Amino acid sequence: MTEDARFEDGGEKPLNLGAFDVEDLRVLSALVQDAVLPITEMQWQARRRRFAMLVNRLRREDLPAAERAGRKAERVRAMLIVDHVLHVASQGIDRSDKDTVLQLLSVSFEAQEDGGGEVLLTLAGDGAIRLRVEALEVGLRDVTRPYLAPSGKVPKHPD
Repeated sequence: MTEDARFEDGGEKPLNLGAFDVEDLRVLSALVQDAVLPITEMQWQARRRRFAMLVNRLRREDLPAAERAGRKAERVRAMLIVDHVLHVASQGIDRSDKDTVLQLLSVSFEAQEDGGGEVLLTLAGDGAIRLRVEALEVGLRDVTRPYLAPSGKVPKHPD
């Protein structure tokens, strides 16, 4: 007989996940909701057809355990990487202002008939980054140890 895995059974290990379909991407989107990053921490590598962001993500997977233990929210630096990128467009972002801090709200995919589509990175303040991709492949990998979130709080969103 097998049982479902429980969060409590997992170890404190860095995340290293990939999304190759819409269902996978929904999981990654939930994990990076409310991630913040300086505008200087994103890069399109056109020759490699890769778009990468170094984000400070809220450790949502740890929130239930943190609340039970009376700990404050934690963040961790993570790489969000989109491969097979053919074109990048943005709106509502002043890329010339190097002091801008972006907040990532969601990551979604709009499929097209050719098997490719567009990955949409929705940002707070009506900003967005649209990535035209040949195929859906998005990775999320933690690259530092967790640290106490400066505010110690979890951002709230209206229902």
